[in-house]
Amino acid sequence: MIKNFIPSQFVKKVSDITPESLLEKNIRGIITDLDNTLVEWDRPEATPLLIEWLKSMKNAGIQVVIVSNNNEMRVKSFADPLGIPFIHQARKPMGRAFRRALKIMEVKRENVVVIGDQMLTDIFGGNLNKLHTILVVPVAQSDGFFTRINRVVERRIMKRLKEKGQLMWEEEN
Repeated sequence: MIKNFIPSQFVKKVSDITPESLLEKNIRGIITDLDNTLVEWDRPEATPLLIEWLKSMKNAGIQVVIVSNNNEMRVKSFADPLGIPFIHQARKPMGRAFRRALKIMEVKRENVVVIGDQMLTDIFGGNLNKLHTILVVPVAQSDGFFTRINRVVERRIMKRLKEKGQLMWEEEN
């Protein structure tokens, strides 16, 4: 069970993921979380660096869908100006939103990566759906209420993984 919380890969920030590195793995689609993955949970719009990253993915033919547990207003106001499809109130780690994102992109699961900052929602959900997963360090030091609860559980999981020698990176958060 605990292996479902281990990401396929770990990077410090989303901009460390290049189109070239994804194409080498034959990745053609990205399912990404929004809050504390792409931008701080309280930032209303994309940063210039994130806009460039998204543009580089599009230019490489890699599709992006935002899958967020947040409400429609938050996700829509962020995604619409960027022209990115999204799924709000996704109920991650449940599988329905991941399957919907695959349908939106029309990409096979073996060609899709899930990017997120939370082991309990993004990574667990991606792994349960047999998708490649990448854990990023949260971009903000603060979190919303429910995420703070998840972080406590995540720290316990990381401690257990470290004790078992299954943690392949140093804790960054």
